[in-house]
Amino acid sequence: MINPEKSGYNCLSNYCSGEIMVHLPNAIKEKARAVKLVVFDVDGVLTDGTLSYSANGEEVKHFNVKDGVGIKLLGEYDVVTAIISAKDSAPLKKRAADLGVGHFYPGCKDKWAQLSTLLDELWFTPEEVCYVGDDVIDLKVMKRVGLSVAPKDAFWLVKDHADLITEAKGGKGVAREVADIILGSRMPLDEAYIKAMLPEFENQKSEI
Repeated sequence: MINPEKSGYNCLSNYCSGEIMVHLPNAIKEKARAVKLVVFDVDGVLTDGTLSYSANGEEVKHFNVKDGVGIKLLGEYDVVTAIISAKDSAPLKKRAADLGVGHFYPGCKDKWAQLSTLLDELWFTPEEVCYVGDDVIDLKVMKRVGLSVAPKDAFWLVKDHADLITEAKGGKGVAREVADIILGSRMPLDEAYIKAMLPEFENQKSEI
């Protein structure tokens, strides 16, 4: 969904049978095409924001397998990905490790400072970053990057500042949708997904 307050366009996205057909303004397409780094928040983006605890008091998080495919597929096309989260937990570390996320920053209270350091390391500019966040702690970053994205159920103030609002709610395929938008700005998606159909794709970790 295009944020009409920032783009002047209404939502023109259609999702059916796992295929995404996105009709975006040229300015948004250019932003997506320029992205070299996609940064994800966790709670409310890669999860639905629900906090659950086991009988032993351990935190339990639920992740969407579709997001994992999207994150790994970005890496296949040389788009770097990172996770920057204000919280830290064993489930989050395990998920990041399973996906092979090399740029993983849990327990981060100043996300812009951390992202700035990462940009210096990678020699990227803020305009080459897509940031996906859902709450006010993400606003400082979202206001400074090239492409800002919020889940459908993000806090209203965050959605007001986002370039794009996903059709998916947090934890329900947000990262997959973002991956489709980034890759779809560069090539037909059926072409992009050829690599995901290979037998070795499921067994490899993305180089991100």
